[in-house]
This record gives sequence, structure tokens and C-alpha cells, in this order.
Amino acid sequence: MVHRSSPAAAFVAAAVVAAATLASLPAAAAPADPPPEDPGYAWSNATIHGGGYVPAIVFNPTEPGLAYARTDIGGAYRFDAGQDRWVPMLDHVGWEDWGHSGVLSLATDPVETNRVYVAVGGYTTDSHPFNGAIKRSADHGRTWETTDLPFKIGGNMPGRGIGERLQIDPNDTSTLYYGAEQGAGLWRSTDHGATWAKVEQFPNVGTFVPNPDSEWEFERSNLGVLWTAFVASSGTPRQGSSTLLTAVADTENMLYRSDDAGATWTPVEGAPTGYLPHQFAVDESNSYLYVTLSDGAGPYDGSDGGVWRYSIDTGEWLDISPTFSPLGNSFGYSGLSLDRNDPDTLVVATQIQWWPDNLLYRTTDGGQTWDPIWDYTGPDGSILTRYTQDISASPWITFGADPAPPTAWNEPSPKLGWMMTSFAIDPFDPDHAMYGTGATIYRTNNLTDWSPESPVEWRIGAQGIEETAIQDIVTPPIDGVELVSAMYDLGGFVHTDLDVSPEILREPYFGNATAVDYAELEPSVIVRAGKDDAYVAVGISRDGGATWAASSELPEGTATEPGTVAVAADGTALVWSPEGSTVPQVSSDDGATWTPIETLPSAARVAADRVDPDVFHAAAAGEFFTSRDGGRTFAPSPFDGLPPVGNLRLAAVPGHADHVWIAGGTDGDDAGPEDPYGLWRSTDGGATFENVSSLGAADTIGFGANAPGFADYPALYSSAEVDGVRGIYRSLDEGETWQRINDDENQWAWTGAEITGDLREFGRVLVATNGRGIVVGTTDVVPTAPAPPSPEPSEPEPSVPAPSEPGPSDPGPSDPTSSDPAPSETSTSTAPGSPSASGSLATTGAGVATAALIALGLTTAGVLLLVRRRLARG
Repeated sequence: MVHRSSPAAAFVAAAVVAAATLASLPAAAAPADPPPEDPGYAWSNATIHGGGYVPAIVFNPTEPGLAYARTDIGGAYRFDAGQDRWVPMLDHVGWEDWGHSGVLSLATDPVETNRVYVAVGGYTTDSHPFNGAIKRSADHGRTWETTDLPFKIGGNMPGRGIGERLQIDPNDTSTLYYGAEQGAGLWRSTDHGATWAKVEQFPNVGTFVPNPDSEWEFERSNLGVLWTAFVASSGTPRQGSSTLLTAVADTENMLYRSDDAGATWTPVEGAPTGYLPHQFAVDESNSYLYVTLSDGAGPYDGSDGGVWRYSIDTGEWLDISPTFSPLGNSFGYSGLSLDRNDPDTLVVATQIQWWPDNLLYRTTDGGQTWDPIWDYTGPDGSILTRYTQDISASPWITFGADPAPPTAWNEPSPKLGWMMTSFAIDPFDPDHAMYGTGATIYRTNNLTDWSPESPVEWRIGAQGIEETAIQDIVTPPIDGVELVSAMYDLGGFVHTDLDVSPEILREPYFGNATAVDYAELEPSVIVRAGKDDAYVAVGISRDGGATWAASSELPEGTATEPGTVAVAADGTALVWSPEGSTVPQVSSDDGATWTPIETLPSAARVAADRVDPDVFHAAAAGEFFTSRDGGRTFAPSPFDGLPPVGNLRLAAVPGHADHVWIAGGTDGDDAGPEDPYGLWRSTDGGATFENVSSLGAADTIGFGANAPGFADYPALYSSAEVDGVRGIYRSLDEGETWQRINDDENQWAWTGAEITGDLREFGRVLVATNGRGIVVGTTDVVPTAPAPPSPEPSEPEPSVPAPSEPGPSDPGPSDPTSSDPAPSETSTSTAPGSPSASGSLATTGAGVATAALIALGLTTAGVLLLVRRRLARG
């Protein structure tokens, strides 16, 4: 038989035992005033400059200074000539339509120059859930309307540098053509892109598949119809053009011609075979079509190709390819631009030449002769260069190598580039040109010099473009470090100034990094996990990221991806959980040696407690695990309500031992109808969790400084959903309420990798994106602090003698002069049970518990609140 004692007696019996745990819990704050309707956030980027592939740069032919660039996963940009930087145009793309951040084509209106169009979509694979769309803007890309299409668009698929697929008739700019992938054919709009219809008369939907035998679906997609060239001289303004030349991905019949505005089409005879037509330019003055050719779709392949010229008047084809290569080998061509001030002048780019470097060729006589941007001049490998490079704006562009000029039989550092599918000469200034690479944009203002004596001066021209795929971010609270990041392609950075592009992290250098952490109690200790080809390891810094050392590797083949890494709160131990055939590992010597953690599943996501150096946490497949011996062993939690599928993000709370939050889940095809998706909180090291019902789906959780006057608990940030609205949310009351702090114009597509605040600055939040870099939000709006709790009247207790003075072993109660608000006994501010209340409550059962809890550090108000709650529960 269970005997139930009185509530007060039971509380007294448990008070001393529970005091240590309870003392770590924050006093409950009074409800805050409603937050301001406008949180006042301004959004920018941590500066990297570029960081990804820029397939195309497009100048408007009639408005000076107007240019656009598109990226494969990071949206599209407009060049602001006055600010000398690129402005993002598609940050409104949100969580549900994230594929629209992949831009396969772009067109700028030559008459109504305020109009611009983009063809958007991520992938054409079966697993990709979205069809593509054409977006149209009538204000230079500041606002957009969208027309959904009945087929998919592959902004990040093979062949994405070919084009432009989207073209505007210069004689009737309400008419646009678009070449679709996957056999969807040629499409036309006659109302400025509002509606689209298939051109049924067009006879060839394309046949070229990059790799029909590939195990990867994205390599088995038909590239389709590639681009359409209008011959402006064949029409009159507002009446349309009669002659159109449309290219298709067919190595036997690559070009079709219509002389009746698209009513009928015929193959162009004499066209080169065996190649794909990558880029084109129409020379109206001489009635020529120039085309660059490659035997591969690009952007990673292409071992043969050429440059050809087609006479629109006579139908004659002429191979005008450069007749030599510095290495004597062949390669495909892609980037092509015509000098509109001198149509005999062209520049073409090799599409890909990995070693030693890509090439640019320039002709001033219509292709009869060419000058390469660099050349070997003798059998000893002496190099003649016609260019210089200034990479000071993006010093990371050497990718971990020391800067080195071109020398005999060596790769230069940095390279001119790779994946060079776009070269653009300013139609109003033949000296001003830009070209895109797989990592940045280069720009010059003296293109026409092009000589060893007066070299072309290339400099970084990607300012404003941020195109990295961020995997993890932290803001260690140490002087001189603003941010440490882990990302794909570039590995990651230590930002000492968010407005300056930093050096790339080296020793170890990671081409891809997936995790970063710092020791909360020793924040100058920072760790990161990454890989470079088959090399998978952890990097450790003990001086705030100034210098790094590499861990030892695991046995060959056991770690295939870097996974996650955590460092103990005092920096003494590492827990690393790579992907592959290995179990997670623990090290107490900075990764010099690793010990397997047999009690933790492979690829579990790991995190360190931010207070207790012995405590680590982990999650995998719906299970939660805790270690209390420095990561050597982990025990599973009895809680079974976490998501079994989807990405889980777990984070321990700075300053609060055993406080852990977990966000994650999925609503994808692999989720069951009852699988949870949201945010959970534990205050007991994961033994139990509480679902934070104020959020719906949640994918990230991070912490930052709270507003002045709020509870002693960090502000919370999450990429989540509230009442069906996706956004970036903030809570100042431990998750009770949330406020959206971004808006519909600032969404940045998918933001489910990571988020963090900054413990040094209220309001600052950093968001990891998949293609728009690290987004930084700041605000000057400080919410009103919550009002203190109203005094609650209570019956006075009979007065009893105060306890005697404590002896040496008795710590005694807390400072009686504490300013913590507390309910009063009468009209004074003296609380029952406080020492200055003559010990009136301290000698009762509840009073003993109160005194014990006060001695262990809880405020008087917090203790009384706990007492009331316990008594109220009976």
C-alpha cells in the first residue's frame, strides 16, 4: 500500500536531494509584453565573394551599365554599377519552392530594359518534386511574377552553362522563346512571359544524354533544346523577327532555321557534327552567327571542340578554331563574346582544361588569327602571359595553395578558372569585360591591351555574390573572431571581420567541411571536421582559429564523410562521428589517437554539453544518447518520441548544464504519417523531452544573447514553421512564444542546415543557406523587458525565534539584501521565510526546503514559485 504524506512534508523530504538540480533551473520569468510587430531586422551576408559556379553573365545591349549574372544554386543577381557590386534578386524564394534558386537561363529586354526574365528549377530528376517556372520582372528584378511550367528545369544539372535557353525577340519583346530539357521541346510566349505554349512545329527535342549508362539519374537526362538566336535584320520593330536559328542537343543535327517566324523549320545544312553548340553570338553587321562547340555537356567535361562561323546570308560554315594549343591537346570551347564596337573582335574560352589552366583566346580579324592569354614559348616550358590577377578581394581563391605565377609545367595559383561557360564584353565599353568560373567572377577594364607588354588586369568581380552551401556555423565569444564556418567546396573560414573575405583554412585543408564546434568554457579551442578527396579528418585550433593542427586519420576506407564533431566544454576531449563503416570515436589528445565508441551508432549526430566537460549528447534514428564519462560510453535515453527519419539538429544550451534542444524531422516520402517533426527540449540531459508545441515543423535551433531585462536564458532562433508560415523565428521566453524576424522578401530558399545567434550581441543571428552563403541579421529594436511578477498576498505565519548563527560548516542562507523581487508578508518587501522575516517560514516544513534551496543559489522568488507549484499540485 502506498502511503501519501502531506504535500509540504514530501517537498521537504525531497528538497535537499533535489536542490542541486533545481538550483540550475532558471527562475520562471513573468510573461513578456507582446513583441513589436516589426522586429526591425536588416539582412546582409558574411563576406566571401562568390564561392560557386557562375554559368552566365548577360549585359543588356541598350542600357549602359546594366548586367545580370545567374548561378546554379544561389539565384540571380543584377549588377549595380554605382555601388560596383552585385545585388541578389531572388531572395524571396522560400522553403517550399527552394528549387527556384537554381537558374538555368536569364534574359534582359533590349527595348523595355526594366524587364528581366529567369528560368528557374533545381533538377530534372524523378526525385525532385517541382516543375520549373519562368519568373518575370518589370522593375529590374526587384519584384517578380511567376508562371509555372508543365516540365522540370535543371538549374543544377549537366549542361547548365549552355545557352542562353531563354531569348527575347528584339523586334517584338513581348515574344520570348525557351528551350526545354527532357524532350519537352521549344516553347514560346507572346505576352511577356505570362503564358507559354509549345512550338509544335519544331521538329527536334534533342537526343544528347551526357552518360546514358550512368548509375546517377542526373547524368541520364536529355539536354533538349538549347538556345534560339534572332536575326534582328529579318524583321521590323513591333512586328517581330522572321529568321530564327535554334540549337538542339543533337550531335548530328545541332541547328535548325526558320524564316517565317517559327511556323516552319529545317535543319541547317553543313553544320559541324559530333559536338554540342554551347554559346553563340550574332554579328548583325556582317550577318554571321558564331558558335562555340564541345563534345561534352559541361561544366565538368569536354575534351574536344571548336569555334565555327555560319553565314546567315549564304549558309556557308567556316571552322575558325584557334589552330594551336600550348599543350597540343584538344578541349571543348564554351564562353564566347563579340565586341559590339568592333564585330571582328571576339573572345572565346576553353570550357574545361584542368591542367595546367584554362585558356582565353582573342581575335581581332574575325577568327583568322588568335592570341592566347598565355602560351608556352619554348621547349623549356617558358611561359608568355598576357594577363595579371588581383585576388586580394578573395584571398581564398588559391584553395589552400600558396600564390604562384604561371611557370613551366606547373599549375598557377590562382588559376584563370575552370567551367568557363560565360565571357561577356560590355557592349558600351570594349575594355570592360567579365567572365564566370566555377568559383567566382573575374573582371577587367583594359581588355583591349591583351599583350605581354600591357597585360590584361583581371581582378575579382564577384562582390555581392554569395553562393556557398553552408553546413555549420559557430560564433565563439572571443575577441577578434566573429564567425567560424564549415561549408561545401571551400571548406570554411574564420571571419575576423564579417565585411572582409578571409583566407581559406589550411593545415588541414578541406575541400568540403561539415561540422565546427568550440569549447564553451575555453572558446579559443575550435574543432572542425572535413575532407579533401579521400582524406577525412578533424582540424583542431587552440588559439581561436589562428593556427590549426590535423588529427590522425581513421583506418583507410572506414570514414567516407566527415560527419559531426564536438569538443568538451573545457576543450579536453573530442567526440567525432564520421559517416562510413566506422563507429564514432573519442580522443583525449587532440585527435592524435582515437578510441571507438561502441555504445553509439554509426553517423550519430554529436554535441557537447556547454557546462559539464564530461557530458556529451548524441542522436540517431530517433534515439537520444548521453555520455557522462567524457564520451567514452553513451547510454540511450528512455524517451522515444524523437523523429526516426529526417535531419536532426541538436544543440546544448550555453550556461545551462544538461539543457538540450533538438529540431528536425521530415514531411518527405520517407516519413510515416505519425512521424514527428518539430522542436523538443530537455532539461535533464535527455532523460525526458518536452515538445515545444508553439512551433510546428522546425529544422534548426540556435542560441544568442537575450534582450536586456529578460530571463537568464539565451534567446532562441529557429528555421521553422508557425501557423503554417515558414520563416526564421526568435523566442525570448524559452520557447513559449515565437516571432518571425525575416519577411517574404528575405527567405533564401532552404535554410535547414544551421542557425546561431551571438552570445555577445542581442539580436544578431546567422543563418546557413544552401547557395546564398551565410546570411547575417541584425536589429536595433530591443523589446520591452517583462514586468516583474506582481506581489501575491499571503497569510502571515506565527513568529518564531530566528535560527542561530550558522557555524563554520553551515553556509547559511543567501544575502538578505538580495534585490530579487518576492511576495511580501505585509506591505513591506520582506518575503515570508527570508532571514529578515524572523525565520517565520524557515522553521516550517516548506521553510526548511526554502532555506536549503536559497543556500544553493536560487532566488527567493524562484524558490517561492517552486514551493507554490509543488503545494498546488498537492
